[in-house]
Amino acid sequence: MAGFATIAPRLRVIGGIVASLLIVSAAYGATQADSSQVFVLQIEDQAITPVTEGFIDRVIGEAEDFGADCLVIELDTPGGLMESTRKIVKRIIASEVPVVVYVYPSGARAASAGLFITLAAHVAVMAPGTHIGAAHPVQLGGLPGSPSEQPASDTTAARDAGVMEEKILNDAVAWVRSLADLRGRNADWAELAVTESRSISETEALEINVVDLVAADVRELLEAAHGREVELPYGTDTLNTRNAVIRSAEMWWGEKLLGVISNPNIAFLLIIFGFYGILFELYSPGWGVGGTVGIICLLAGFFALAILPVNYTGLALIILALAMFVAEVFVTSFGALTFGGVICLILGGVMLIDSPLQIMRISLAVLVPVAVATGAITFFLLGRVVAAHRKRVLTGVEGMVGLTAIADGDFVAWEGRFSGFVRVHGELWKAICDGPVRAEQPVRVTSVDSLTLNVSLHRPREDTS
Repeated sequence: MAGFATIAPRLRVIGGIVASLLIVSAAYGATQADSSQVFVLQIEDQAITPVTEGFIDRVIGEAEDFGADCLVIELDTPGGLMESTRKIVKRIIASEVPVVVYVYPSGARAASAGLFITLAAHVAVMAPGTHIGAAHPVQLGGLPGSPSEQPASDTTAARDAGVMEEKILNDAVAWVRSLADLRGRNADWAELAVTESRSISETEALEINVVDLVAADVRELLEAAHGREVELPYGTDTLNTRNAVIRSAEMWWGEKLLGVISNPNIAFLLIIFGFYGILFELYSPGWGVGGTVGIICLLAGFFALAILPVNYTGLALIILALAMFVAEVFVTSFGALTFGGVICLILGGVMLIDSPLQIMRISLAVLVPVAVATGAITFFLLGRVVAAHRKRVLTGVEGMVGLTAIADGDFVAWEGRFSGFVRVHGELWKAICDGPVRAEQPVRVTSVDSLTLNVSLHRPREDTS
């Protein structure tokens, strides 16, 4: 009993500690259960492409499955492809989770396609030092200017191009006004952003009701957006974003890889490197690393082109350029084919990506050096390699065919032919001829049979060795 009395106080202390820990754990769990969850993804200085569209679609789906309170898209884009933009806008409107588009960080912009995405958001926010607008559509591969700007001497094709651009413009205007009206934002300014390429700062955008909030960072945004009511497909929802737990959503390695190779410059380089690999294999015996790497590069390059807006005239010019480089090796054109290939490659590269955005086009800083280097490699290196392959063999047994040999003595009759010895390359060889041969008489080597030379009395060819 005395021992128990000694231990009892200690047991009470331990029990109190355990109980306290259980209470704290339960309270923390309840707090976590009550905390709102916010997904955040970044589109940082990226064009709107199928890769971007797939990334946003995936994260919205994950936010819906998780039951997040909202999704924040940190947007910084110069614009992008209209088709990808439409898919993103449709996904935002159909989202079961409120989507906040946040033009961020300072210095970012929501230009062109970015305007449509921002207007489609349930809550539109901008950071200080950002701007939005300049959404005038450009017909891919078409002629700039409205029909009224076309001179009277324009051809029918030019006037048709102007009519097509007017249709695209009217469609964009109707679309941007419908998005602004859907979210209760300034539709008149949105129309000017499309028709006149207007751009405004975050301060003016807030004043004229283009965006809903201006916030310096995500935490300030979530605090300001707390309690706002938004319209979702299933009804009205109230944002619960105060003290929310932020979950960052990033591209997985496959999306990042696709994003890298879908860069027009990378796609172009992959096609050229693939051409180098295949060409190297064609002039080398067997099949090795060069050909395998070349095929992989070509497949990756064409896969990238499959998700980019390709102008098939530009692609045809690139294929023609590569064909001219190959032909230069086999045809004596004194460099004309190589020069034509360089010109076609540059023109094809300029035309390859059918987009008005410079960020979506192949840079001349990449295109011109690659075209010139390819022409130089074809003309100076491959031409010399093929010429060396075509040159008569000068060494070994094969190199003796066609050489002039001198009879070391009179040939004697042997089985209906004449046999003797000849001197060639300072060596004494046994030789057989169809006719008689006198000492010191020159003969021509026609073939080599083991260690015996077959010679003829025809007019000998000079030994250029």
